Formats: sequence, structure tokens, C-alpha cells
Amino acid sequence: MQPITTTQDLVALCDRLKSAEFVTVDTEFLRDNSYYSKLCLIQIADDESAAAIDPLAEGIDLSSFFELMADTNVMKVLHACRQDLEIFVNMVGKLPTPIFDTQVAAMVCGFGDSVGYETLVNKLASGQLDKSARYTDWSKRPLTDAQLSYALGDVTYLRTIYRKLKKELEKTDRESWVEEELAPLKDTSIYVVDPKEAWQRLKVRTNKPRFLGVLKCLAEWREVEAQQRDIPRNRVAKDETLFEIAAHPPKDTKQLDRIRGVPNGFSRSRAGKTLMDALQKGLSLPESELPKIARAKPRPATPPMADLLKVLLKIKCEQARVATRMVASAQELEAWAAEPNKTDLRALHGWRNDIFGNDARKLMKGDLALTANRGNIEVVELEEE
Repeated sequence: MQPITTTQDLVALCDRLKSAEFVTVDTEFLRDNSYYSKLCLIQIADDESAAAIDPLAEGIDLSSFFELMADTNVMKVLHACRQDLEIFVNMVGKLPTPIFDTQVAAMVCGFGDSVGYETLVNKLASGQLDKSARYTDWSKRPLTDAQLSYALGDVTYLRTIYRKLKKELEKTDRESWVEEELAPLKDTSIYVVDPKEAWQRLKVRTNKPRFLGVLKCLAEWREVEAQQRDIPRNRVAKDETLFEIAAHPPKDTKQLDRIRGVPNGFSRSRAGKTLMDALQKGLSLPESELPKIARAKPRPATPPMADLLKVLLKIKCEQARVATRMVASAQELEAWAAEPNKTDLRALHGWRNDIFGNDARKLMKGDLALTANRGNIEVVELEEE
């Protein structure tokens, strides 16, 4: 069992797969010591065969693979595809198209929220995954037969899973539900971190504008450093270090070196100098440009109606065989219960309204009730007097 390691063999494989109805795709990657995920292995299969592609092989050109990923005549089937898509965007700036995510499809078909691949292998493909190679170092060469066998299992079983889910979606006329759920994943901007917005990832405990302005500039500096050097952002500087610098800005490089978390002599390095520049930028921002965070309001107690809505949601989703997460979240129901006149909830539109929204409105108006019957909760529509 050998992976593809030459451009010639990869081109031949991709030329053959261009005539396939679909290909199943998965990747193995590492991100422990880098900012961007390091692609270590690509697995791909059609109905006839499966192959592993070694992107780390010396001299291999992956252009033919990415061309196949862009071929609109071939469906790309993945499971929980967001991390795989992020890798493709970071490498070539484009997403595979069209795509089918079996995790999303499984939620539409009643397999619960965020169903795992192993569960689908067991239930739909009557298979058993070999987990022995799951946490191995995929960057080391040569890859063992056990690693390759494990990796190919992620695309071979996926063929059967795809066909069965596709058949169920066609039977229930729910293909559009999957498309709607996948639509946000097709925006390439969600896979790219804008350094100017990096500060919003931080958990700040104050809303002081000047502190936030300095922190914003420091976070931007760290994100740019991490991206340019391809190292984890916390290896550039930990969150706590940025907080300390923003709260107690050093006046010179000597004071910078005294801050906990800053290595000795850091201020004399190129990164140290650019950090001080970022600090000065934050301190010099005009008041009008300082970011502002509204003081968080105390969270009100959850209205009792929210609990009833959650029960109704569970009942309706079980009846419709669709994951509750796809219809409404607990936070959305709590917000609705607190403001019954809200109309901007996704549960009140389209197929979600048919499954849940209509009955939820009736429940809130008192036209529908939940009652216990021999240990089960039943939905009862009340007759007008």
C-alpha cells in the first residue's frame, strides 16, 4: 500500500476521476506548531478505487488535484468539512465545488446534532473504524500500512454513507435543506482571519476605550507576526501578555523587557520593535477611533415559556427526524420567549416554520398544549370555546 508521490501519477489519477459522478475526500493535517494547518495527506475515492496522495512528497505538484476540486461536474463528498475547506482556501484561495457534507446531511436525516463519522460508519455502512492510527504524527515519513489503512477508511466508507443519505434526502425532498445549511460554508472570508479584527477573539474584562484601542493594535500585531512566521499566535505572545501591556503600557524597551511573559532581550528584536510601534499606534488613536464595547446587561431569568418551547422543539424534531440544532438553538428560543413579537428567527421561516414555527406560535398563544400521557409528552391542539 503506497501513497501517490509523483506529479505524473497524480495527474493520471485526477484525469480518471474527472469522469466520476462523485469523489469522497478527506485530509490529515497537523497544526500543533504552526498558524496554518499543515496538510500531510489527502485521501480520495470514487466507486472504483481509493488512493492516498502525499502532499509532502518532494517535487509533487498538487495543481491537478485542485483542478479536480474545482470541477463543477464532480460532486465532492466530505464529512464535517469546515477544517478541510479552510486548508484548501489557505492553499489556493478557492473552495471545492460542489460539496456535500455528510454530517449536515445526517442531521437533516435524523441522526442527531453533529453526528460523528464513526456513528455513520456503524449505522449506514455496517463497518468498524480502526482507531489505532488516529493520533499519529502524519508528517513523519514513511507512513505505515496501519496509518494508510486508517486514512483510506475515511473515504471508502464515505461512499456508502453518501449514497444512502442522498437516497433518503431525495425520498423526503430535503436536498434544499442541506444546501441551505451549507451556504455559509461557501463564503471564503470565514476561513481567513483579518488581523484588524483579531482583538475580538480575546476575552476582555473591561470596556475602557483606550485599553481596547491599545489591545486592538497589539492583537493585530500578534496576528500579522503569527501569519507571516506561520507559528501559533500564543507563541508570539500569550493573551495575558497583551492584556498586561495594554493595561500598563511600557514607556520604553527596558520596561517592555520587565513585563511577565516577554523574553529577555525581546525588545531589541525586530518583533520587539514592531510591538512597540503597535503600542504607540494604540496610544495615539484619536478618541473617535477607539473601539467600544457596550457594558453587558445582566442576563434575565429564562422565561418559563422557553422551557416549553424546548420541549416542543424536541418533540417536533423527533417526529420530523431532523436534528434540533438545525431548526433552532436554545438561545434563540430563550430570546423568543423573552420577546414574543420577534420575527427574525430562522425557526419562523421556510421548512423550519412548517416543522416547528407554526406550532410554537400556537403554544405561545395558548392554542396548543403539552400534556403527559403514560410517561410521554404529547402535543394537544386546543379547541376554541
